[in-house]
Amino acid sequence: MELYSTKKSVPHVNFKEAIFKGLPDDNGLYMPTEIPVLPKEFYDTIDQLTFPEIAFTVANALIGTEIPADDLKTIIDDAVNFETPLVNVHDNIHILELFHGPSLAFKDFGARFMSRVMAYFLKGESSDINILVATSGDTGSAVAQGFLGIDGINVTILYPSGKVSPHQEKQLTTLGQNIVALEVDGVFDDCQRLVKEAFLDEDLRAKMNLSSANSINIARLIPQSFYYFWAYAQLKKQGKEKVVFCTPSGNFGNICGGIIAQRMGLPVERFVATTNANNIVPHYIETGLFEPKSSVATISNAMDVGNPSNFPRMVALHNDDYEAVKANVSGYSFDDEETKACMKKVYDETGYVMC
Repeated sequence: MELYSTKKSVPHVNFKEAIFKGLPDDNGLYMPTEIPVLPKEFYDTIDQLTFPEIAFTVANALIGTEIPADDLKTIIDDAVNFETPLVNVHDNIHILELFHGPSLAFKDFGARFMSRVMAYFLKGESSDINILVATSGDTGSAVAQGFLGIDGINVTILYPSGKVSPHQEKQLTTLGQNIVALEVDGVFDDCQRLVKEAFLDEDLRAKMNLSSANSINIARLIPQSFYYFWAYAQLKKQGKEKVVFCTPSGNFGNICGGIIAQRMGLPVERFVATTNANNIVPHYIETGLFEPKSSVATISNAMDVGNPSNFPRMVALHNDDYEAVKANVSGYSFDDEETKACMKKVYDETGYVMC
């Protein structure tokens, strides 16, 4: 697997280098130089495959020979070993439940995959690595659970004071072992900035042997494509092969996983990116202007991001073409009152609690 920086000013690297480096020296983001299209036969029979079988096929096509197939299969089987049901809300509206992992967040998929891939590459290495990660809530919990007890890897999590839920704070701060959580006097964007600054400090990165587990790391992004294929497989069983994905979005790694799946041939009609009051990307889709701002605190704190790190990836996946982004992705934002009203409406009509 060969990867380039979205800023295109540094040499290409392989998958292992990209994982442990985390961020290119030019402050871009690593992206595959080639995204393979899976064969028609895969899509013809996808509804007959298990989630791990689908995930292995996707990962193997992207990663190639850097991880032998048998080892990759073992990693996948261990990383995605929990249920991912597709639940019908009403008519043609379905919800893919991504909260059945150990930290009850969709980021369990990326964190567990990444931790096991790192552990695989670290076999036989003599020095430890230090994972530095910023969180607005669920990322930190998933990374903490995913890396807990992994030999040779120490994890430091930065989280904004008073901006995560009490439950999330307990998930971050009570594990011990190789997990350390640091409370930052600021918002998520401050935590994210500190992580980026650390990675751009060559002396610090070398001395601490730093790597990242935020969605800026390509190993977090790849597994976020798996469940889009799985959702389509479940719909295909029901004879429904036209699909629009509506993805709650904060740092925009999740929706980038879906667009990668689309680039691999998954027949997605379009994507809908929904944000809370931090409407940076919906504003971009409407106007063509990307204007990061200080994040606004909301009841959906894990999505409180004023400068979405994965935005350059979303644009790169559309060949840096604003019109192509606009044609493929719709954007909507909702404030707290609108979010509460929407949740109540769904609950009143279906009895289904949205979280």
